[in-house]
Amino acid sequence: DMFNAELKNLVPGIWTKDGIGYPCLKPLNSWFEDMILRFAFFRDWIEGGIPIAYWISSFYFPQGFLTSVLQGYSRKNLIPVDQLSFEFVMQDTADPQALQGAPEEGIYIHGLFMDGAAWSFDDMAIDDQEFGTMFVTTPIINFIPWQDKKANPDKYRCPIYKTSVRAGTLSTTGHSTNFVLAIEVETLMDPSYWTLKGAAMLTMLND
Repeated sequence: DMFNAELKNLVPGIWTKDGIGYPCLKPLNSWFEDMILRFAFFRDWIEGGIPIAYWISSFYFPQGFLTSVLQGYSRKNLIPVDQLSFEFVMQDTADPQALQGAPEEGIYIHGLFMDGAAWSFDDMAIDDQEFGTMFVTTPIINFIPWQDKKANPDKYRCPIYKTSVRAGTLSTTGHSTNFVLAIEVETLMDPSYWTLKGAAMLTMLND
């Protein structure tokens, strides 16, 4: 099976069976390049210190990483972690190299892609895609731990998925193997407009 998969430029099933490998729809050559980039991100983190912005796509289990951010804030501020969630602030760039430093509170996240929508830097709100464009890079997002956050009905709750399949199963941790979380984004239209369009964010593309 491994030999046949490599002949067809597919990721061998034995590498991903039973959750051994991370969910990915890329062909084998792109999967390998992506894996090397993930290793490079963590190597730079170890050798160079805490990054200014975190490449969310590099994590095998991004939900666990985000939970650890809330736990760190909980211990620092003596707030029960079950009272915490995230507030989301879009930045005016998608390039982590353009950042001057880490945020005053929370973390910067980069590496997401918008599917079924785009982002207007003029309006700082979710927008329609240009004709013929399937995916666009999401701006860097400041994830800020927030106590007793209330949902804002005027914002669109945009789901984040690991892959474009947008389906998964519940793991032993109680988390989905594909769905990460939903983030609130500014919109000039009714949020239901984006729900009907299936607007979402992805941690990786298929190519």
